[in-house]
Amino acid sequence: MSLSVDIRNAENFAKVGEVMEELPAAHDTLVNGTGAGNDFLGWVRLPFEVDPGELSRIKAAAKKIRSDSDVLLVIGIGGSYLGARAAIEYCVSPNYNLVAKDSPKIIFAGNSLSAAQTAEITAMLDGCDWSINVISKSGTTTEPAVAFRIFRGLLEEKYGAAEAAKRIYATTDRARGALKTLANTLGYESFVIPDDVGGRFSVLTPVGLLPIACAGIDVDEMLEGAREMAETAGAKSPENPCWRYAAARNALYRAGYTTEINAAYEPRYRYTAEWWKQLYGESEGKDGKGIFPASVDLTADLHSMGQYIQQGMRNIFETVVSFGSSGADVTVPFSGDNLDGLNFLAGHTLDEVNSMAAAGTRLAHVDGGVPNIGVSVDRPCARSFGELVYFFEFSCGLSGYLLDVNPFNQPGVEAYKVNMYALIGKPGYEERRAELEKRL
Repeated sequence: MSLSVDIRNAENFAKVGEVMEELPAAHDTLVNGTGAGNDFLGWVRLPFEVDPGELSRIKAAAKKIRSDSDVLLVIGIGGSYLGARAAIEYCVSPNYNLVAKDSPKIIFAGNSLSAAQTAEITAMLDGCDWSINVISKSGTTTEPAVAFRIFRGLLEEKYGAAEAAKRIYATTDRARGALKTLANTLGYESFVIPDDVGGRFSVLTPVGLLPIACAGIDVDEMLEGAREMAETAGAKSPENPCWRYAAARNALYRAGYTTEINAAYEPRYRYTAEWWKQLYGESEGKDGKGIFPASVDLTADLHSMGQYIQQGMRNIFETVVSFGSSGADVTVPFSGDNLDGLNFLAGHTLDEVNSMAAAGTRLAHVDGGVPNIGVSVDRPCARSFGELVYFFEFSCGLSGYLLDVNPFNQPGVEAYKVNMYALIGKPGYEERRAELEKRL
């Protein structure tokens, strides 16, 4: 296992040791399934209990898509797309669609209600052979359901209903729901979202694995990384990296540091941070509690958010994810005129410069009153992504129980939907619509 957690620059700001004493109980609650939300703990044992038959079907479907499609359109929102996009950018490149040569381009839809985005995707599909992976447990979530209705029509128009059905892959409930009914009726190949795994914990299920495999990423390696971390996370020890992270962030929260900024010095990490924000925001933000999850891309955001981090309100702390060598051999060249004054960097690799920028920034932020948690992993690859995903998931479960909330529900997510349904005229919402229109 390559992942480690450095909490030295958090211990100077908060009583991490006191919170560490509460972790045995939180650990038992999570592992034994005795706490709130215990019907959504399937992800805890998931790396050890992957269905080999389902995994083989995922690989076969990915092979077919890679052979007959220029584009895979992934339709989903929240946990139904963030994990897959994070994995593809982390393991391959944030410029995946530009650098992928032997794999289909992967376009994500159904994560907004933007007409402009939908029209743009439609134009991008013109002249291409393409397939759809629609991901929804119910099949009725508004954003992906609308997108699927639109793009299914386009696919059937291009290929005919029978051929289109062979190009639609549904990742949905095992036995019920609108999408499962449609898949059974029209003959879509379907994959199962486990009943006991919530969306934000689902990246290592078929939800994430199918599009990840379509990108040519080794899903076996990814699951192996998750298994290694699961074994480590199971230890009841202050040296457990999940314990260290959960204890440090909760101690800082209790000391008044209510916003956590997740940062990395590699652009490929950006969507992993987006996935992390959903994971922690939905899991902890309830009952008037929770650390607010934010993210920055460094060093780019040092030239924007860096000022606030250095000298703004002192209610923030950072979790900085760092990697080993990138493996890219890029050296700063010597310049005869040296007009930019950078010849002192000549001969140094960009990895060295980036590493020193990270070290200097960490010390400056700590000196400025910003606690820092360091998470170090090996080079970005499928194995370390699986490791990182499980680390954050297990730590999240521990943190939720330390906060005394149910980490596995999201009751507040429905509030906007009720208002949207009422305002757009969904039957049964007439009274609510009248109330809202008065307020508008």
